[in-house]
This record gives sequence, C-alpha cells and structure tokens, in this order.
Amino acid sequence: MRDLVEEKARVHAHLTALALGGSVEKVFAPNAQAWIAHPWGPCDGSSAIAPFYDALTRALPDATWRPEIFLAGENHPDPRTDARRYSPLVGSFGHWQGTFTEPLVGIAPTGGVVHLRICEVHHLDEKGRIAQSWILPDLIDLMDQAGLAPLPPMPGARGLWPGPAGGGGVRMGSADAEGGLRSMTQVLDMHRALGTGSDISNVPMHHWHENFMYYAAAGIGMCRGVSGFRTHHQAPFRAAFPDRHSKGHFVRIADGRFALTGGALYATHTGPYLGMPSTGHEVSFMVMDFYHFDDDGLIAENWLPFDILGLTHQLGHDLLGDAAPSV
Repeated sequence: MRDLVEEKARVHAHLTALALGGSVEKVFAPNAQAWIAHPWGPCDGSSAIAPFYDALTRALPDATWRPEIFLAGENHPDPRTDARRYSPLVGSFGHWQGTFTEPLVGIAPTGGVVHLRICEVHHLDEKGRIAQSWILPDLIDLMDQAGLAPLPPMPGARGLWPGPAGGGGVRMGSADAEGGLRSMTQVLDMHRALGTGSDISNVPMHHWHENFMYYAAAGIGMCRGVSGFRTHHQAPFRAAFPDRHSKGHFVRIADGRFALTGGALYATHTGPYLGMPSTGHEVSFMVMDFYHFDDDGLIAENWLPFDILGLTHQLGHDLLGDAAPSV
C-alpha cells in the first residue's frame, strides 16, 4: 500500500505548480491520460493535456490554486464496472484565483479577479507523476462572473462555493480510514436510497441533515434543505432524465468526515432541462460529489461539479458560442 501522506503532498505540489504556470511535462507522465470537461474531452499523453493548462495560464497569468477540499484514499470497489481501477486516488475541489486578462475558450476577459472552480481526481505513477486524471472546470460559473448568461437564471443561488463549514477540508496528514469507511458506507447507502421511491416526495432523505447545503454546478446553483434540493435540482433533473443510470464510479474515496464519488451518468433527454426542450437524445455526462458529514453522521454539505457544457453540447447547444451579455 502506498503512503497516502506522500501521495497527497506530491499532488498538492503538482497542482500548486500548474496554477503558477509550471511545466505540464514535469507534472504529468508522458503517457498520462486525462478526461477534461467540454470543450477539451479525453486527452492522451502530456502533450495533449498541455493545451488545457496553457489556456488557463494565459487567461489567468497571476493565478494561485486555492483548495477547499483535498483528500486521498484507496479507491473502494464498484461491482457495476469492470474498468481498470486506479488506486489510490487524490481528489480536490478548489479555485484558480487570479486576474482574468486574456480570453479563455471564447469567454472574454473581465480584467478583474475571478475564481475558476475546478474539481479533479488524480492518480500517480511509481515516479510520482500524474498518470490518470479527471478534471471538471466550471466554465459556466466563469461566464456568470464575466456577466454572460448562457442559460436561463439558475433555479438555485449563484455565487462562490465556500469550503466546508468549520474548515478541515484540506487533509494533508494521515487519513482517518475508520471514519472514512463510515462516511463511504453512508454515501453508498444514500445513493441506493435516491434510486427508490415512486416519485420525488417519497425518496428517502434520512441520510441528510434537515438544513444541509447543496452546492450544485453553475446552471443549477446552490440549494438548502430537502425542499430546496428537490425543487431546484432533483425534480427538474429527474423529469428531464427519468432513465438516468450509472455504469460505475471511477472514484470512491473517503477520509474521516469527507467522501468523494464520481462517474458518468447515462440517460435519455425526454423532458425540458435548463431552458432546453426535450430532444430524445441519448447522452452521457460526468459528475462528481464531495460530501461533508456532521457530528451525527449526517450529510451536512454536498458539492456537485457537473459537466453541464458537455451535456448541453450533446443536446445541440454550443453555450460557449451562444453566450451573450446579461441584462
């Protein structure tokens, strides 16, 4: 078993260096593979990954990386998939904070400070280089900061995602494996519960604190409590994608009161969603979930990065090209 403290220290150093404009070739193995949210997609090799970071550092030349949650763990199994299981994994939710001075994939710069939300998972090779990655930048949130309105007003609240209440999300020391196992068990039991119930009103919610915070990707927005979660996210999402299903998580890690899962969802678009009428298209899109548990073992906070740009692209909408100034 590899030393998770060393794994975290190496990845933390790598991500810090990348935001400062460090060499991708020094951070990533030559044969590294990365899945990056739209418009980048799968990247095979460090030379294919480099344009993503080149674009970010040109747009935010004075950026620093500010992690809010940072954890590592052995990757729990998922019997739904026979894909190669990478373990251990390091996961992070944070922001690139910097001055937006050059365009980024067609988004015009503001000339002011922005916080580019990035959620990511990495696996190191034996030489300490990143060999496998999944990366979800929230470009819709960046567009919102730049005064653009690529989607209808969010059903939830706009704004900067905070880190976990009380702090403690950046976990650089030894992992709390026992607490992590409890957290992961709760998360997987909650996932099974969300798949039950004949309609949204009787989906079990006993794993959640009554006033939990739900930080969903821009386009959906932030919600509070069961009512907010159901009204602003769960009801419209279930109605638009009633046959949604997963073929397995690529990440299932936990440390103490924090847990992270992620994978692709597959569905048929049969109802309106985020202002887009039903298309009948079969789609797939990447999501992650970062969880924070309270003293009673209930989910107090949940952060949901979601490749909405990739989803809308499959539905025939180029939001990067269609973005217009808000009024």
